[in-house]
Amino acid sequence: MVRGTLEVLLVGAKGLEGTDFLSNMDPYAILTYRSQEQRSSVASGKGSTPEWNESFVFTISDGVAELTIKLKDSDMCTADDSVGDATIPLEAVFQEGRLPPTVYNVVKDQKYCGEIKIALSFTPEENTDRDFDKESYGGWKQSS
Repeated sequence: MVRGTLEVLLVGAKGLEGTDFLSNMDPYAILTYRSQEQRSSVASGKGSTPEWNESFVFTISDGVAELTIKLKDSDMCTADDSVGDATIPLEAVFQEGRLPPTVYNVVKDQKYCGEIKIALSFTPEENTDRDFDKESYGGWKQSS
């Protein structure tokens, strides 16, 4: 079972399909690992090429091997628009420990709509199993 800390560096995105007709998009990202969810800042007015350079930390405590990133466009007067999603496989970072900034496809309705760049690092949890003295039981020594 994989346990430890996953650090995600959200570098930026490019080639995102715009959702606003009259102005530049104001994109942000929602990163999700199981029930843990974190949100980036809004890249105001950055349009289809936002840069964030923000780090996020997740606690890994099971064998789920993917991170989901949802890109949204922040809107003032209406609900935020979906730009697309990226699913990041984590098996390689669990094995290697670190992956350099890598580009992943952003898709919406099974259609390519840009790419996102992230770097990953994984720090495994140290094994906390203790070697107890086989003769010791809860602080008491078994009598002979």
